[in-house]
Amino acid sequence: MEEIKVFCPATIANVSCGFDVLGLALDSIGDEMIVRKTDEKGIKITKILGQDLPLETEKNVSGVAGLAFLEHGDYQGGFEIEIDKRIKPGSGIGSSAASSAGAVCAMNELLGRPFSNLELTQFAMQGEKLASSVAHADNVAPAIYGGFTLVRSYEPLDIVSIPTPDELFATVIHPQIEIKTSDSRKILKTKLTLETGIRQWGNLGGLVAGLFQSDYDLIGRSLEDHVVEPIRSILIPGFDAIKQNAMEAGALGCGISGSGPSIFALSKGETTAQKVAESMRKTYGSIGIDFDIHVSKVNTQGVKPL
Repeated sequence: MEEIKVFCPATIANVSCGFDVLGLALDSIGDEMIVRKTDEKGIKITKILGQDLPLETEKNVSGVAGLAFLEHGDYQGGFEIEIDKRIKPGSGIGSSAASSAGAVCAMNELLGRPFSNLELTQFAMQGEKLASSVAHADNVAPAIYGGFTLVRSYEPLDIVSIPTPDELFATVIHPQIEIKTSDSRKILKTKLTLETGIRQWGNLGGLVAGLFQSDYDLIGRSLEDHVVEPIRSILIPGFDAIKQNAMEAGALGCGISGSGPSIFALSKGETTAQKVAESMRKTYGSIGIDFDIHVSKVNTQGVKPL
C-alpha cells in the first residue's frame, strides 16, 4: 500500500480511579486521517479539516509522533498526513492522542507493521508530551491497543490490555468550554495521605477485576475517584448535578473524562446509556452552555482502517 485512511478513536482516560494509568477507546467518536508514503524523508502535514491547528510538523502532535516513528526505523522515505479533525482540542476525550496514535499506526501499517503496539505507544507519547508537557500513555495506549488498557509501569513502559464486557456502553457529554490538560494538571495535589491511596488503589483493583469478570456491579462500585475528581470537578459547570442525575438514570458510575471538561458515564446496555444521555441533556440544558453528547460502545480495535 502507498496510502491508507484510518479512524482514530476518541478515548476516556483515568476512568475515575486510574489517574494516568487507565483508559478506554470509544467507537462512535474519532478523527479520520489519510497517510501516504513519499520518497522525501520526513513528515509533511498537508491538510487539516475541522479545527485550526498548525501544519508545521514540529508544532503538530501527529508530526512529532511521526518523527519519533521515523527516528527509530530504517525506512528511508517519509509520509504525508491529512487530518479530518472531529475531536475538539481541550475536550477531555483524547484529541491529541487520536492524532498521535493515528499517525504512527497508519505509518506502521503502510510499512508492514515493523513496530509492536508497545513501541507505537512510545512514539505516540511524544505527541502527548508536546500537547501537555507530560508524555503520558493513558489515552494513546487504548487508542492503539483498543478496549481498556492499564499502564502498569512507565519506566520501563508496560501496557496491559483488559477485557471489555460485551454490554458496556459509555455516555459522554462535552460542554463547549476548553480546559487545557497542562493547566488542569497544575492544580492537582502532588502528595496523598496513605488513607486516600488505599481507597484509590482498592477501587482500581476492583475495576480491573470487574472488567475481567464482566461483573457490572463491581465495576459500578469501583468507579470512584478520591484523588483528582474533588479538585478538577470545580472547573466543570454542573458536574455534581450531571453525576447525580446520571446515577439516578441507571449509570454504573460517572466521572471526569481525562482532564475535562467532558464527563463520562458507563452503563450496562445501550438503552440505559441513552437514558443517561437524556438525563445529561436535561441537566445541561438549564445551564446555558452549549454541549455535545455521545453514546458509544467501547472500541476494542483501536485505530482501524476505513
